[in-house]
Amino acid sequence: MLSIIIMFTACKKTALTKPVNFTSTAYANLGTFDLTGKPDYLASPDTISPYMLSFISSTLPDGKDLTISHPEFFNSSAIADVTIAQPSDVYITFVKEGCRYTNSLAFYTYPTGQSPTSAKDIKLITYIFPNSGNYTPLDPGNKVKLGKFDIGTSIGFVLMQNAWDTTAKLLDNNAVHFCTNDALNPEVDPNLKKHAVLINYTPEKKLLIGFEDTNRTDPQCDHDFNDVVIYCTVTPR
Repeated sequence: MLSIIIMFTACKKTALTKPVNFTSTAYANLGTFDLTGKPDYLASPDTISPYMLSFISSTLPDGKDLTISHPEFFNSSAIADVTIAQPSDVYITFVKEGCRYTNSLAFYTYPTGQSPTSAKDIKLITYIFPNSGNYTPLDPGNKVKLGKFDIGTSIGFVLMQNAWDTTAKLLDNNAVHFCTNDALNPEVDPNLKKHAVLINYTPEKKLLIGFEDTNRTDPQCDHDFNDVVIYCTVTPR
């Protein structure tokens, strides 16, 4: 009997991912959008310089594992959430995409210092760019105002895999969520939970956020973190 128990235990596999259930979360849109998923609420665009695009292409090349080429991006515990230190207007600028999914980008808020530890802690997710993935209608520099935020608010971001339905021209709230807060992502291994990296582009004083849109335990994941690249602008009021 003992040998049977040992053999059974040895055959058990450790789970690589865990389900993340957002069924208690509500969803909203910042405004209306057309049949391609392009927002009708775009703000005045930013100018994305060819130098920034060249920097991104060289730093986040397609199909290159960023954990190998730039391990320093993974050495910090910092996450890509935005903390509001004074009443401010917050904008998100789309820079580029390099993915095969029709992803959507969204955000949520929480009181600073009370970072969500599970999906149940997120009451509302609001779409920023309905279609920011493959065949996106967005141009580099397209920008959206998220709103006015008060001190004590933090903003997290969600990349939703294939959430833009190109046939129905609708958003799928049940799409897989990958969050800037590592704790909310499905991978069990802490070394694989990160889905957003912070990259400082010093010539233009921009802090870029690069997203990985595939479960990092999936053999098809390339870990290149260039599937959607954005930056945030916080303008004190």
